[in-house]
Amino acid sequence: MKKLFIAFIINLTFLINFNAQAEEILMTPKKTLVVYFSHSGNTQKIAEHVAQATKADLARIETVTPYLGEMKDVSAQGKKEVDAGFKPEIKPLNVNIASYERVIIGTPTWWYTMAPAVLTFFTNTDLSNKEVVLYMTNAGWPGTVIKDMTAAAKGAKIIATKEILFDSDGGNQMMTSREEIDNWINSWK
Repeated sequence: MKKLFIAFIINLTFLINFNAQAEEILMTPKKTLVVYFSHSGNTQKIAEHVAQATKADLARIETVTPYLGEMKDVSAQGKKEVDAGFKPEIKPLNVNIASYERVIIGTPTWWYTMAPAVLTFFTNTDLSNKEVVLYMTNAGWPGTVIKDMTAAAKGAKIIATKEILFDSDGGNQMMTSREEIDNWINSWK
């Protein structure tokens, strides 16, 4: 009887330790990276908020040749690039994406799709078997941005998407509420 009791205590101790370890593993946040391209600053604003809320690292996609001029000039150049399927050369990120389990990718809407620099990022980046969250900013009509990003994220497990609306004058006034964005973050965080 004494041996049976000792065996019971040993098994119980093992189960308690195993459950505690399993719970700790489940509660450990995934190593997360927020990657974004932003020209006007709106997509950057969201990236910074998401990174802070998820305790994620942050990396900005930058083109080797920057977009210069007034917004109308950048818009005209963006239209030509989108129409041609152009993928501008981008600078290397300051992080190793392979070391992240979850990647959050943000883009502004450029002529009803993702910015060409983000298309370059997808083309050059292996997201296989990573959890991926996609978001886009726009000033009225979201086009096919999320659909296009989803198609470009080959091998990734898309766990959440979000369209975030700013004022239609091309300004920086966010029309999507902060509460709605926080609820979205909490739904997959």
